Amino acid sequence: MSQTPSIATVLVIGANGKVGRLLVPLLIAAGYRVRAMVRDDAQVPGMRELGAEPVVGDLEGEFTHALHGCQALVFTAGSGGHTGADKTAAVDGMGAILSVDAARERDVRRFVMVSARGAHDPDRSEAIRHYLVAKSIADGYLARSGLDHTILRPGRLTDDQPTGRIRAGGDLGSGQITRGDVAATVVAALEQPRTIGKTFEILNDGEPIRVALNSI
Repeated sequence: MSQTPSIATVLVIGANGKVGRLLVPLLIAAGYRVRAMVRDDAQVPGMRELGAEPVVGDLEGEFTHALHGCQALVFTAGSGGHTGADKTAAVDGMGAILSVDAARERDVRRFVMVSARGAHDPDRSEAIRHYLVAKSIADGYLARSGLDHTILRPGRLTDDQPTGRIRAGGDLGSGQITRGDVAATVVAALEQPRTIGKTFEILNDGEPIRVALNSI
């Protein structure tokens, strides 16, 4: 698997999350050096076991040092489903915005955001409106940043075995996608320049991932 020549080291923010822990080994297998940002020292050994270079950083504090020497950033952090609106706004919203600012400051041009289906229309779901609002604001900020960005909006996430097949496009309707397929799509997006500047939803039950991205 070949990688984009200009990208050697990728920072993964949210590396200890469910998607992040699947993404790190896939990036390493694709030939990237991976810097894995985690919130505390207790998470460092797990990242080393995955083959990444761990770095401790806090989206609600200081983390810009984590970007040193990186050429790409993947944001897949989230406050989790059991936190309130304030924490969601701080991590999923402001944390992502601060990551965009840090990438611009450190001249990290390539940025892949793992967002959420429905972020373009937060009012569609009152139950998770605060979450979708945070994602929508962060997505818009990244889209206007001037960075070489790709925004992925996966449907309902599952822990099923990855299929290697996705649908990718505009408003795809309801559906689900495995976390493993989201991780694989991140890697494929990094390697396909045609995804730069694009925002699109991803669901399972389509074409092989790279074929699907070629149609974006």
